[in-house]
Amino acid sequence: MATIVAAVHDSSGSCLMESIIQTRADAIRAFINGLSGTVHVTFEEGTHAAWLYELIKPLVAEVVVCNPRRNKHSTSTR
Repeated sequence: MATIVAAVHDSSGSCLMESIIQTRADAIRAFINGLSGTVHVTFEEGTHAAWLYELIKPLVAEVVVCNPRRNKHSTSTR
């Protein structure tokens, strides 16, 4: 929980970069603010999901929080 792995993809889905960011508000804001263009963020539901959502919502065009256990593409049998 001390770090977040962030991957940046372009509109065609190609990965442009991956970064490891400390789970701190200032580090996350700096990362998001360093991106150009229209930024859409997706992350998995978890312990810090509500905090992260509130932190980055004002900084990006869209935030989607997903639950991998309810994803129809999930291979989990739960």
